[in-house]
Amino acid sequence: MDDRQQHPIAGSLIALATALALILLGFDALVALGMLVIWIGSLYLISSRPPQASPPARAGIISRENMGELIEHSATPLLVLDRGRIAIANRAAQKMLGKHVVGQDARMAFRQPEAVKLLGRKGNGAAIVRGLVRRRDIWRINRQKVDGDLSVIELISLTAEADISRAHTDFVANASHELRTPLASIIGYVETLRDDNLDPATTRKFLDTTLRETYRLQSLVSDLMSLSRVEAEKHDQPTEIIDLAPVVERAARDAAGSERASRMKFEIRQPLRIQGDMPQIEQLVRNLVDNALKYGEAGTPVTIELAAAKDGQASLTVSDQGEGIAADHLPHLTRRFYRTDPGRSRASGGTGLGLAIVKHIVERHRGRLDIQSELGKGTSVVVRIPTAPNEPDELS
Repeated sequence: MDDRQQHPIAGSLIALATALALILLGFDALVALGMLVIWIGSLYLISSRPPQASPPARAGIISRENMGELIEHSATPLLVLDRGRIAIANRAAQKMLGKHVVGQDARMAFRQPEAVKLLGRKGNGAAIVRGLVRRRDIWRINRQKVDGDLSVIELISLTAEADISRAHTDFVANASHELRTPLASIIGYVETLRDDNLDPATTRKFLDTTLRETYRLQSLVSDLMSLSRVEAEKHDQPTEIIDLAPVVERAARDAAGSERASRMKFEIRQPLRIQGDMPQIEQLVRNLVDNALKYGEAGTPVTIELAAAKDGQASLTVSDQGEGIAADHLPHLTRRFYRTDPGRSRASGGTGLGLAIVKHIVERHRGRLDIQSELGKGTSVVVRIPTAPNEPDELS
């Protein structure tokens, strides 16, 4: 029992002796009696208080239950290991590895040499694992000790970064190849032209070929620069309000030139305005019209149609009457340097970047690109871009 809960007899006797001593020393008896009452009363008050509970013992850093609640809604796959076994797996981890992994030895759940080596070591660490879920996946596994036998495993996907890096590598390789081809032709013909024994007709032929390859090289460099600019600006939404009909007609005629202008057929049904970048919209139209004129049957018309779509968008359709494109090629047409017929494309001066540029321009304008084609009948490319909101004076 606490000493404060025992009857305070000793304290009371001391208080009484002190009061008597004060009276003998000449103090007023009432004052001494008052001090005695206060002293004894305070002793009994203190002794009547219940004892305070001792502070609780310090708990562990974090319980498994609390840790499970903490990580459950994380978008990153997280696992909690207890002595090497998976005690907790959040939703993202269960979706990735399956619900059955809870309770398993972590090394059996991963079954990757790099992961097994990491889990077999003591302390913190990290490892890169390939093919954990799908064949080309790349994951970084981070292990962090928490308390006692508990540790946390964090799974971070590096697949997207690897895909971007691979795409950049492929782009550089393809661009280098495309640039080398006309350069090799130009160098070869120029070296041949240095021979004084060539007759005028052959010299003229070689000069024409050199000039053609130079123009091709110029077009390729120009398209590469255009693609780079469009990609750099793809997240910046344009703010200029454009009256679409005159822009489409002007850009289409520019792409056709005087020698092909007779093949164009315009069907512009109503004025439409969009919020856009005028030079990029002009380039989009030029690329689509130029492709249609190149690959459409000679002498057949190319139709440029502009109309309002039902969903509040401006719809631009460019159609040709050419050979058409096989269905298996359609998903790949907007890839850089992709060609259904490389020989024909190069012969016509194509760079393989026209539709890639169109795709990025459409994406920057928050639009949609659809390509429809039927063998023997032709191809139609449809671009849909949201129309500009009405100005206040037009709403009244």
